Amino acid sequence: MMEVARALRLDLLIKLLLAVLLGGIIGFEREVAGKPAGLRTNILICVGATLLMDVSTRIGLTAAGTRIGDPGRIAAQVVSGVGFIGAGTIMQAQGTVTGLTSAATIWVVAAIGLTVGAGYYVEGIGAGLLVTFVLAGLGNLEHYVRRARRVVSATIRTRVGTPESEVATTLRAHGITIEDRRMFDHEQDRTFELKLAGPSRQFEIATAALLSQDHVYGVHID
Repeated sequence: MMEVARALRLDLLIKLLLAVLLGGIIGFEREVAGKPAGLRTNILICVGATLLMDVSTRIGLTAAGTRIGDPGRIAAQVVSGVGFIGAGTIMQAQGTVTGLTSAATIWVVAAIGLTVGAGYYVEGIGAGLLVTFVLAGLGNLEHYVRRARRVVSATIRTRVGTPESEVATTLRAHGITIEDRRMFDHEQDRTFELKLAGPSRQFEIATAALLSQDHVYGVHID
């Protein structure tokens, strides 16, 4: 019976099924949240990492059971290679960066796959459940933090002669008020140094709105 199990690689089958389960749980949460890296993406990454880790641990074994070479070489390439996939989910537009959580999820799903592929089932299951809790359970806390009032300093470069009212109107439209202001006129631009107050999540949106206007050259928020 043991010979049959060894020949059919039932241990690998268990690893791959567990990778599908853990990658699927995390991917399902991402799918429900409407993220670009959803159910199938996370399953495939987790399964691929599991398979490569299994190959990595077995490829250096001789018939006598001794090991030749470093079993971590293939796994190391997975860690660096999955970064290219993660980078593809990060987008930057008008000063706003999105997709960082999706990229981090892809990276940690690959790590879970490597863990399962190495045969550390308890650690892989524990990490998978913890990641699912972080993504799903802490979402409400993240939304609360992003709604919390925040005071920041901002530097806004605009076209020469741009009135402050144009900047203030855009900020007010996104729930942000100006608490203090200084204006500097230069030969090529007009710079506003402002103290702003408003919901945390609105600053990125307001920045994108300002940068979409022709008379705004740049926005920097500390």
